[in-house]
Amino acid sequence: MKGRDIELVVVEDENEVAAVVAKRLARVVDEGGNVVLTGGKTPQRAYEQAAKEAPDWSSVSLWWGDERCVPPEDDNSNYGAAKKSLLDNLERWPREVHRIKGELGKERAAADYAGELDDTQFDLLLLGIGPDGHVASLFPNAPTLRQRKRVLPSEAGFEPFVDRVTLSLPTLRSASEILFIVAGEAKADAARRAFVEDPSPATPSSLVRAAAGRTIAILDRAAAAGIRS
Repeated sequence: MKGRDIELVVVEDENEVAAVVAKRLARVVDEGGNVVLTGGKTPQRAYEQAAKEAPDWSSVSLWWGDERCVPPEDDNSNYGAAKKSLLDNLERWPREVHRIKGELGKERAAADYAGELDDTQFDLLLLGIGPDGHVASLFPNAPTLRQRKRVLPSEAGFEPFVDRVTLSLPTLRSASEILFIVAGEAKADAARRAFVEDPSPATPSSLVRAAAGRTIAILDRAAAAGIRS
């Protein structure tokens, strides 16, 4: 199925979404490169499965698309969730793990991450979307949508209401492959606005397409309910 500048893959349910994403992650372990992880329950399921299918990630460098300004052991930490679901289940860790140090505060953490990122090119970028259409920590109609720096401090725009650090729109668009992961009825309206309707800053996820690569969305039937083939 085709959306606006994106390939839409609709599967039966959330478990199948996770399985498809896990297989793509297992392939990237063989390919190597720079992989950007995202937060969320469905991605965590995919990480758990990917660790079983490909327990050696030593050919991969890991990054994150955004982070909450909390310590890594906090329940709201995207890094902490990925550590539990993926890293702690691997036989061999990635060659590099570049976490966003949210505990430094949004300004310092953004500057630190930008220094690590430098001119890195992402090979695979995983993204979710929020029920409001936000992507990473880029929220509807926020000033960050107009900023060009690679890494940005961000105010809270969705629960949990804590400061954030996020990759910018140009940085997200620079990835060679962007893979959206969307499951659940609560995401159906946002998915329609993100993948079918005209791009709008009111739906930041509608603004993210690979500038020179592939953009794919894996959705379950509930999330795709508002999309007509």
